[in-house]
Amino acid sequence: MRTALYEHHLALGATLTDYAGWRMPLRYGSETAEHLAVRASAGMFDLGHMGQFEFTGWQAAEALDYALVGRLSELKPGQARYTLICQADGGILDDLIVYRLEEDQFMLVANAGNTSLVHEVLSVRLAAFDAQVTRIDQSLIALQGPSAAGILALICDAHLGGLPYYSITPGMINDVPLLVARTGYTGEDGFELYVPAEHASAVWWALSATGEPHGLRSAGLACRDTLRLEAGMPLYGHELDASTTPYDAGLGRVVRLDKPGDFVGREALTAAAESPRRKRLVGLVSNGRRVLRAGQPVVDARTREPVGEVTSGAASPSLRRPIAMAYVSTVNAPLAVDIRGTLEPVDLSSLPFYRRSKS
Repeated sequence: MRTALYEHHLALGATLTDYAGWRMPLRYGSETAEHLAVRASAGMFDLGHMGQFEFTGWQAAEALDYALVGRLSELKPGQARYTLICQADGGILDDLIVYRLEEDQFMLVANAGNTSLVHEVLSVRLAAFDAQVTRIDQSLIALQGPSAAGILALICDAHLGGLPYYSITPGMINDVPLLVARTGYTGEDGFELYVPAEHASAVWWALSATGEPHGLRSAGLACRDTLRLEAGMPLYGHELDASTTPYDAGLGRVVRLDKPGDFVGREALTAAAESPRRKRLVGLVSNGRRVLRAGQPVVDARTREPVGEVTSGAASPSLRRPIAMAYVSTVNAPLAVDIRGTLEPVDLSSLPFYRRSKS
């Protein structure tokens, strides 16, 4: 499949890759340069592959409280929340962002590879409520970085200065109506713009022309991955999957066991909250030069006994060191990563590895 901006990626000379059934830009030139541009100024991403849904009906809020682990009914129109959809046994099916647009209207964004599954599961869970879920066909453009707000303010009529993190508001760019959300997946301030597909090209080029003098670069999936890794943000299929509970992943804060009524996974998640962790997600930093990669074993450096596995790893452009996230069963031993039979000593690190300046 192709997003509405596919031809523009070709025109920009992007290296393309297949991702979750979509033909997407991996990089436009140097992925390190794109990463550093987001940290220093701004980067722009095509996220049109993400799954998008609309929820409507007078019981939409109640239905989402039942279907997801968060308490979405307490959102006010214009607010957003990060949440999870779990199985009955507490395993994570996907991580999501939910926006409340109106009293009885919500928008939900899912990972591209889980779009069909999320649609199917939600359709079943919402069947007992007066609520409907439908797929949305619209483009999604992310503008991320410390210069993002200044660039967007030059061409968008939305009141960005008064838009809090995790909120959404209508806006207009060159007579194109869109939704402006202050959300992102890079660890920087930024925005995600929900744009009618037929106007995606016009909005992309308007942003590009406006932002280029301010350091804006087109950015691909490769640097999006290193950005989110530095920011300690989980990726489904790496840190999150159906065998992992929110408590394993350090996401117990998004599970609202205090909300009234039942929800899918309540019993299992209550038990998980009260049980010792069978595994924990940690950050690892290497003092060497060898890059840590997903799937590599984490071992006790003294005994070489396996104690976990790397879930995501890369050479960090910001820290200039190899970093990784991993699940481990212990933090009370010196750790190393087994790279094809050679042990690479690593230090434990708190997450996130990188935290933006808010000055």
